[in-house]
Amino acid sequence: MAKYLRCREICRKGAIVIRLFVSVVIGLVAGMMGGLVGLGGGVFMVPLMSELLKVRQHEAHGTSLFAIVFTGTVGAIAYGLQKSVDIVAAILLAATAVLTARWGAKFTAVLPEWKLKRFFGAFLIFVASLMLLKPYLPTFHLGTSLWGKVISLLVTGAFTGFLSGMMGVGGGLIMVPVMVLLIGSSQHTAQGTSLLVMVPTGIVGAWTHWKLGHIVLHIVPGLIFGTLVGTSLGAELAHSLPENQLRLVFVVFIAAMSIRYLTSRPLEKNSPKV
Repeated sequence: MAKYLRCREICRKGAIVIRLFVSVVIGLVAGMMGGLVGLGGGVFMVPLMSELLKVRQHEAHGTSLFAIVFTGTVGAIAYGLQKSVDIVAAILLAATAVLTARWGAKFTAVLPEWKLKRFFGAFLIFVASLMLLKPYLPTFHLGTSLWGKVISLLVTGAFTGFLSGMMGVGGGLIMVPVMVLLIGSSQHTAQGTSLLVMVPTGIVGAWTHWKLGHIVLHIVPGLIFGTLVGTSLGAELAHSLPENQLRLVFVVFIAAMSIRYLTSRPLEKNSPKV
């Protein structure tokens, strides 16, 4: 009996170490890709946590958003050192995003597992399509209209905040194109600014998910460590890697995940939890 209990304890500790290692790898991949393309990495963390760690969908969204706070912080600092952050635009975006992030997080609580999976799968298709078509989208700068730019940023912030809280993502997918196509920001400045906005937005959304019980605490340290290292590397590499090749890899991965989410059976109530 003692030998059985000892073996069981060794297996339990081994499983914990493996999960911690996997969470570090997930954070590293998500952080690096997020830093490279100016996203928080949630579009990578959520499906990877669901697939590799078997985290339930609601918990994957909440845990991802928690880690994104750290991704945004490190990424914004790295871009800031390159003079690629627009503080005024960040304030305007965050002003409305922090209000709607809480609503988005609460909305997930009323959705069953299968519906949240379908929503996320559809969202990933939108992400892949927008990234693929990005080079061909026309630019519609708002010229010198100050109020036009302010309203665009406030509306974008409100939509991004809700999306961030609901999907467990940073929202850079929405903020970056708006800043580049409508406001006239450079690509690097738009990416750095979006990472900065993810910090207050992520805090509000993550706090709401925390109260709803949607955060898996024991994998958070690994995710945070991985995202801190990965985001810093990604932000540095963003200024040197070919954007077209990076975009293609991004689109292929996201498209594959979206198909899996839309075609796979949702987890049942008795599915394993981490």
